[in-house]
Amino acid sequence: MRNPVGPLPSSIYWRRRAVAVLVVVLLAALVAWAVTSGGGGGGKDDGKPGGSAPAPSITPGPSSSGPVVGQPPGGRDESGDGGSGGGAGSDGGGESGTEGAGGAGGSGTTGAEGSDSGGTSAGPGAGGSAGQQVPAGSSLPNCPASALRFALKTDLSYGPDDKPEFRLSATNTSAADCKADFGPKSAVLTITEAGDDDEKVWSSEDCPKNGGAVFLRVPAGATVVHTVEWDRKGSAPRCATPPVKAAAPGTYLLEAEVPGGTVKQASFVLAKD
Repeated sequence: MRNPVGPLPSSIYWRRRAVAVLVVVLLAALVAWAVTSGGGGGGKDDGKPGGSAPAPSITPGPSSSGPVVGQPPGGRDESGDGGSGGGAGSDGGGESGTEGAGGAGGSGTTGAEGSDSGGTSAGPGAGGSAGQQVPAGSSLPNCPASALRFALKTDLSYGPDDKPEFRLSATNTSAADCKADFGPKSAVLTITEAGDDDEKVWSSEDCPKNGGAVFLRVPAGATVVHTVEWDRKGSAPRCATPPVKAAAPGTYLLEAEVPGGTVKQASFVLAKD
């Protein structure tokens, strides 16, 4: 069908074509905007306002195969030696002894008056600095038997030329300083030969020098150590003449009788060579 008006002029024709193309472009842009504004999720509303910033990325945590914080390599606990108190211990060549709940670690080592029967005092250095000796008439109160925890230790074995050392320690479990008598007649050390008869070989109370008391200051919560050296010779009550020969090789038992009646025991060996 022909246009009754006649053919359109060329300029009008191209303007209409340009308007049509522009409308198509605008419609395409509108459709693209509608799709992108919907988040590409099928028009689902995620509750976020338009133009919000993208969600931050999540950094993955450490792999389960990585090291555990605080765990030493190899799974060993290297925080300390883990030494335990009580019972037989190890000190150099070994140590035998028993101890109370207070432990046997001492801050002071001291020796009481030696005895004519072979017990002599060991000087400082046998386990720590020298303990403080106080007069018997000191105003410092005597330690109640219930406040002291005693321990007795000695090496497991002694060679033919060694003089055995016995370490008697006392821990003050009270809240006040006090003094304790470590003299040979108050803290009595006795050696017997292990066997069926348990024959007594030596005792600190048999023939002590001067027979005097040896009071040591025991600070509250602290431990003092009294060390006695034995010359391996026997003794007899009231300074009777004991056998001159040295104790024979073998196993011996050491006991300490302290105020309160508590007896601590340890064993040691006099080796042949």
